Amino acid sequence: MRISQLRQQLADLGARPAHAERVLRAWLQARPLDAGPRNQPAEHSLPLTLRQALPELQARLAGLASLQAEHPGADGSARLLVRLADAQSVESVLLPRDGVCVSTQLGCAVGCTFCMTGKSGLLRQLESSEILAQVILARARRPVKRVVFMGMGEPAHNLENVMEAIELLGTLGGIGHKNLVFSSVGDPRIFERLPRGPVKPALALSLHSTRMEVRSALLPKAPAMSPAALVEAGEHYARSTGYPIQYQWTLLAGVNDTDEEIEGIATLLQGKYAMMNLIPYNTNEGLSHARPDPERIVAMVRSLNHRGILTRVRNSAGQDVDGGCGQLRARSMEADGGTPIAPPRRKSRP
Repeated sequence: MRISQLRQQLADLGARPAHAERVLRAWLQARPLDAGPRNQPAEHSLPLTLRQALPELQARLAGLASLQAEHPGADGSARLLVRLADAQSVESVLLPRDGVCVSTQLGCAVGCTFCMTGKSGLLRQLESSEILAQVILARARRPVKRVVFMGMGEPAHNLENVMEAIELLGTLGGIGHKNLVFSSVGDPRIFERLPRGPVKPALALSLHSTRMEVRSALLPKAPAMSPAALVEAGEHYARSTGYPIQYQWTLLAGVNDTDEEIEGIATLLQGKYAMMNLIPYNTNEGLSHARPDPERIVAMVRSLNHRGILTRVRNSAGQDVDGGCGQLRARSMEADGGTPIAPPRRKSRP
């Protein structure tokens, strides 16, 4: 269900725009739908037809996403396996310091060689309500002041649903715009679409290599933007919004942890309004990559910071439970004896 469809349903029940906003705000804040401002009773401010329909609507919204399994991490995070209404599942992560990472697709079409999600391809898009339901599920468990669209899927491939979710979270959801982080491999459409939205999120771009041939091998179905072109587009967005770009770099031993890559990063990001997040590889069974030695990671951070590139190590939350990049979903399906459904056949675009 799209949020636009939910708004129309509320209107059909006699809700004026102000009534719809009140109901949506209560939902986004994980409160009962009839919860009013300053504890005002619903009968004082909502039409009767709408009040009578709220219990059924509350049940439908609650069914969009339910907790299937929770795996707490030693760092205060928790990886959640979230069951959707069609019995498929996606992953969310409760992050330390009041954040949540949500999925935007069931599966992924990019096919990153270091990610389990892409092994099954794209199964279907998540609707805006399903994306928001993950945030609401998290808010029912702990405060959420930051939402990262960095779970399963490529947000740029589900742009309208993701932007609808971002707009609602940045308005009725009460999340600061810079605390809504849109993560992408760099689809050119995001640099056209994101600046036009009423809520402009912060941007995280998956770089992973400064060499086109290496990046193409790691992200085989990503748009054919060169690393230099990606950084230039990111720089323009950063300067226009006032938010630095977060460049993501999954560290793979012997692949992109070399001195050549250090020099390449320094050249590309020198003077840019950006920061580099080095993410040591989170081991996935069945994938061939390896995590660099801790000494090598420290050496890269020191070298890049010495060259004036703000760099930090961002360990994936909850690594001790081996839950990222689609692993929880893959293990759950294996335990159930299931296999991912085949990706739907799509007509080629004209």
